[in-house]
Amino acid sequence: MRASWKLTRIAGIDIYVHVTFLILLAWVGLSHYLLRHRWLDVAEGMVFIIALFAIVVLHELGHALMARRFGIRTRDIILLPIGGVGRLERIPDEPRQELLVALAGPAVNVVLAAVLFAVLAASERLTALTDMTLVGGDFLSKLMWINVSLAIFNLLPAFPMDGGRVLRALLAIRMNYLRATKIAARIGQATALVFGLLGLFVNPFLVLIALFVWMGAAQEASIAQMRAALGQLRVGQVMTTEFRTLSPRELLSEAARKALAGYQRDFPVLEDGRVVGVLTQENLLSGMTARGLDGSVSDAMQTSFETADPSDMVEPVLARLQASNCRALPVVREGRLAGMLTLEGIGEFLTIEAAMDARRKRQPGATRFARKSAT
Repeated sequence: MRASWKLTRIAGIDIYVHVTFLILLAWVGLSHYLLRHRWLDVAEGMVFIIALFAIVVLHELGHALMARRFGIRTRDIILLPIGGVGRLERIPDEPRQELLVALAGPAVNVVLAAVLFAVLAASERLTALTDMTLVGGDFLSKLMWINVSLAIFNLLPAFPMDGGRVLRALLAIRMNYLRATKIAARIGQATALVFGLLGLFVNPFLVLIALFVWMGAAQEASIAQMRAALGQLRVGQVMTTEFRTLSPRELLSEAARKALAGYQRDFPVLEDGRVVGVLTQENLLSGMTARGLDGSVSDAMQTSFETADPSDMVEPVLARLQASNCRALPVVREGRLAGMLTLEGIGEFLTIEAAMDARRKRQPGATRFARKSAT
C-alpha cells in the first residue's frame, strides 16, 4: 500500500499506518509541550494517541470479523490521522448482513466503555466528561470517554461513518439498494453541511470532518450507481477484444515498443495460445530497471493472476480485479484468451452507456450499447 507502513497482522488481516500519521503525532506532541513545557506531558500524549489508535484497530476488527462470518474477507486496515479504514472485498449482499457488519464496530466501543466504566466505578476513579483535561487526569477515564465518543460519532447517519451504512441497510429492507444509498448519501451530505457551518464558528477541525463526510457520501452513491449499472452485465459484454499480446521469450524492448505504439498498458502473455502470465506497466518498468531492455518478458511478468469466463457476471469479477495487484484480467473461454477486462475499459463502457441512457430518455427506441464479444 502506497505511503503506508505495515505494522502487524491480526486474525489474518494486515494492519497499515499511513505516513501522515506522523503529522498527527507531531501535532499532539507539540500541543502537549506548549501547555506546560514538560517532556513528560509529551510522552503522556504519545501514549494516549497510541492507545486511541489501538482502540480504532479493535473497532475495525469488529467490522472485519463480523464480515468474515458472512464469507467476506477484509483486504487490510489502514490507520489515518482521522481514524481507521477497513477495506472489505465487497459490500454484504443482504441488508441484514450489512446492518450487523456496520454495528459490529461501534459495539466494540460500547463493550470497551462498559468494561472501563465498571473498573473505574469499582475503584472510585470515574471522572466526569466535563472534568476531562488535555494534559493530566485519569488515563482510564479518558479512554472510557473516547470509546463513548467513538460509538456516538460513528453512529451518526452519514457516510462513510457506520451510521450511514446502518441507515442504508434499514432503508434497503424496504426499497431497492440504489435508492436506499441515494437517500442515505443525501442525509450524509446534509450532515456534512452542518459540520462545516459549526466548524466556521466552533472548531476548524469540523470543517475537515465535513469535507471527509461529503466526499465519502458522494463516493458511496457513485459506487452504488456503478453496481446498479453493472448488476445485469456479463464479462463478455464489457471486455476488450482488441489488444496486443506478448510471448514469454520476447525482449522487454519489444514490450516497451508495443506499449509506446498504443494506449495499452497491460499485456497478456501467451504460450501455445494459452495465457501464462500478465505483464503490467509496473512489471515492465521494474524489469527494465533490473535487467535492461535485453531482459525477457518471462523474467518480469506476473505468473499469479485472476481469470474470468465471458459468461461470468461483471460485479463479482470486478471485485476480484480490484483486490488483485493487476489492472487487467484475462478473459478465457475453453482455455483460450477471448478478451481482457480492465478498470479503464469498464469505466469507458459506463461512460458510453450513460450517454446512451440520456439519449434513450429522449428517444425511447434507441438501442442499447454493448461491445461485440469475441467469438
